[in-house]
Amino acid sequence: MPDVGEGLTEAEILKWYVQPGDTVTDGQVVCEVETAKAAVELPIPFDGTVHELLFPEGTTVDVGQVIISVNVGGGAAPEAPAAPAAVATPEPAPVPAQEPAAEPDAEPEPQGRQPVLVGYGVAASSTKRRARKATTTTTTTAPAAAPVVVPEQLNGHASAAPRPLAKPPVRKLAKDLGVDLASVTPTGPDGIITREDVHAAAAPAPAPVVEAPAPVAAPAPVAAPAAVTAVASDARETRVPIKGVRKATAAAMVGSAFTAPHVTEFVTFDITRTMKLVEELKSDKDMAGLRVNPLLLIAKAVLVAAKRNPDINAAWDEAAQEIVLKHYVNLGIAAATPRGLIVPNIKDAHAQTLPELSKSLSELVATAREGKTTPAAMQGGTFTITNVGVFGVDTGTPILNPGESAILAVGAIKLQPWVHKGKVKPRQVTTLALSFDHRLVDGELGSKFLADIAAILENPKRLITWA
Repeated sequence: MPDVGEGLTEAEILKWYVQPGDTVTDGQVVCEVETAKAAVELPIPFDGTVHELLFPEGTTVDVGQVIISVNVGGGAAPEAPAAPAAVATPEPAPVPAQEPAAEPDAEPEPQGRQPVLVGYGVAASSTKRRARKATTTTTTTAPAAAPVVVPEQLNGHASAAPRPLAKPPVRKLAKDLGVDLASVTPTGPDGIITREDVHAAAAPAPAPVVEAPAPVAAPAPVAAPAAVTAVASDARETRVPIKGVRKATAAAMVGSAFTAPHVTEFVTFDITRTMKLVEELKSDKDMAGLRVNPLLLIAKAVLVAAKRNPDINAAWDEAAQEIVLKHYVNLGIAAATPRGLIVPNIKDAHAQTLPELSKSLSELVATAREGKTTPAAMQGGTFTITNVGVFGVDTGTPILNPGESAILAVGAIKLQPWVHKGKVKPRQVTTLALSFDHRLVDGELGSKFLADIAAILENPKRLITWA
């Protein structure tokens, strides 16, 4: 598992695009993984034949662990399946005692690790994972299966033979749930205890998991999710591990809520003219082929209002004890995806024309829905818009995206009775909510900024006169 940057230490394997026996070429994407930031496709730097996938889909793997082995020797591919089968035979019982003893012999074997790490070179510190040597011509592939044993899970304490095999995060989870690892039946490759094993042991009815001996064998790593599902279906509760995007979002929101003093203001107004302009722009030849919707004009109104109130676009630097005024707007758009809430942003949105902004919004939304948003696309945001109106919600009190000074929630646009030109008429009405960091934005600035957005959307000709 390569280091994808941003200080991330683990990633979940979402999908394998290859299977054992498939031919792969240098640069070919072999799997998709999800980090706490985004989903990333991993290429392989080898030409050869896939020997083994060491972790099933849905497994969270630490950075530096071997996840795939490839036979680059040529001609040895037919023998590859036999090697792991032979290794798997003695594993159900003696694995815990046997693996630490094999670790010292593994240190001097560099060539066995040659074909295994996807997209990056092999880190020297990870050589302790080599648990076995192979003496046949399939040395290039067979030893690659050994990292499944993951001696590193012992955290370097190779002499602790009786200790169950488990990663430090799994040990912490077991401690938090009050589960004795010695009593847990491992379902991971080569007898490793997984998070699912611990959750299954902590469940009200763990008997079906404990009695199943099959998952101990190396060919059955995918049996663990099935066992957990069986328990969950009979239980009154289902526990879902907090990981990936949702885990990162939770940490960011808690940090923001308890760091920045939030203030939220609201404004309800007549947006009928903007809705009429949306319909006119849809038939405008300059907008042909582009998506035109209320969010596009709301985003443009935010950019114009930010230009009139530049101090709204700032950040608080606690370490330097400085306020950082930003002379550019990287406009974040909160997007709900199957993996959780993400906030990619449009770089330098302030400099874009309306057609360019429309194209950027469309690309941002499409990429987010496909789960292809990159970590870079979610960095450096200066202001965020969250459109809760698409869910029929009138408004909300949004929490600031960390590092930003304000966030705008857009409510549902509804036909309501409204006083227009002295008479009560049905008009399109909406409510905007602006949350801001009161360290950076005082009540006057926040109120002026929000009022400017509403004024522009109430009379969109101001997009021209105020721009």
